[in-house]
Amino acid sequence: MKKSVFAVCLLLASVAIQAETIKMRTGELISGSILSQTEYTLNLATSYGNITLNQREIEQILPDKHRLILKGGSQLVGVILDLDEFNLKLQTDDGTVVNVDMPQIVSIEVYDYDQGKKAQQEFVQQNQAQQQAAQAAQQQAAQTGAAPKVQAAGGLTFDSDINQVFGAQNATIVNGEVVTPSAAVEQPAPRLLSDEEAFIKGVKTGEISQQEYAAAAKAELASKKPAAQEPAKKMVSQEKNFNKYFTVEAGAMALDLQAGGTLKLGDLASVNMGDQTLDVGGTSVVISSKFLWRLKESNLWLGPMLGFASIANNDYHFDLSPQDSVSASSSGNILTFGAAANYYLNPASRFSFYLTANAAYEILTLNYRGDLTTPDTQGKPQNLPFRDTLSSSGFSGSVGAGVETWVDDVMIGLEVRQVFAPRSDELKESAASNTVFQAKLSWKF
Repeated sequence: MKKSVFAVCLLLASVAIQAETIKMRTGELISGSILSQTEYTLNLATSYGNITLNQREIEQILPDKHRLILKGGSQLVGVILDLDEFNLKLQTDDGTVVNVDMPQIVSIEVYDYDQGKKAQQEFVQQNQAQQQAAQAAQQQAAQTGAAPKVQAAGGLTFDSDINQVFGAQNATIVNGEVVTPSAAVEQPAPRLLSDEEAFIKGVKTGEISQQEYAAAAKAELASKKPAAQEPAKKMVSQEKNFNKYFTVEAGAMALDLQAGGTLKLGDLASVNMGDQTLDVGGTSVVISSKFLWRLKESNLWLGPMLGFASIANNDYHFDLSPQDSVSASSSGNILTFGAAANYYLNPASRFSFYLTANAAYEILTLNYRGDLTTPDTQGKPQNLPFRDTLSSSGFSGSVGAGVETWVDDVMIGLEVRQVFAPRSDELKESAASNTVFQAKLSWKF
């Protein structure tokens, strides 16, 4: 048992001493242990000595490969993924992952990627010879008094006077990149960037800078492609192509309704108000709509209109005699239908002003109800309920002005009208003129 444990420890130790394989750009494969590396050089300890490699000459640092010699003489070659004292996991060249029991393994060797030791030895000896030659050259330069040269990381040799090494020639800038004198001689002249490519890379070519190119490109695009119009401006420009108009309006009307003359209290009694009147109506809510057509190609639009007004509830109390009194309330509505006209003063403007007028037939219905308080046969006060209706019908007219503006593909606006509607019968004492304020939402098509 102790012998098997000792063998396993030796195997683990052999794997722990990792040996890297360096593939050079020239095709050589060099095995060894990496001592240190920088951005420019890599120091490698091989079986034949330590060498220094240029990073630019290295193509790839290959993963460690090991050859497993198994009991019975067979072998496996691959990359060790994991191992412990009982098991070893190996990935072969074809990607297969194999689990191997540690007692089956006789030995583990570093695999040299099928390259002979002689080739590696020759490469190492050649590299060492080059380093020795460089050191000898430096020693000779020091003895003769010449300026010492230093081998820089990456293989470049720099003199103490940088201008002397490069011939004191300034670097050439092409397409935003530095081209050394040697590159300018050995390589063909690079293609100059177009203005578009220079703009993308943010460099300057010739006399055109990035800012100048951007300004020129913007001016060129503006001259070739018309600027996108805002929806409202687009609709204004197309206003002359519309010939139908529909609007919905909502607002308020300051209504002054006065009831006088002979009032009926249902079937209970008729009251002669004499010179007195009752305030039976106040501010009302007004909703209306119009559907108009353009008259040929003029600014005049004509069509039907329909309106509805709700008369707000109003409470009142009056005495008929020292013993009799009335407490009542009233509410009603007004239905209006007729013809309307709009004349636009500046239809092609952002804010379009117009004059409006309509002629209509109006039907007003007012319901009033309440209680008549009067003594009974025994002299005690009693409340007698009543309900009746007041009505007034006739022609009405209105004139006013409004303004509209486009918002996307609809129009919003405000309209003010003065309505002339003489009342009749019990409401003939009412005001014949009332003012209407309405907000509106319109469509032209």
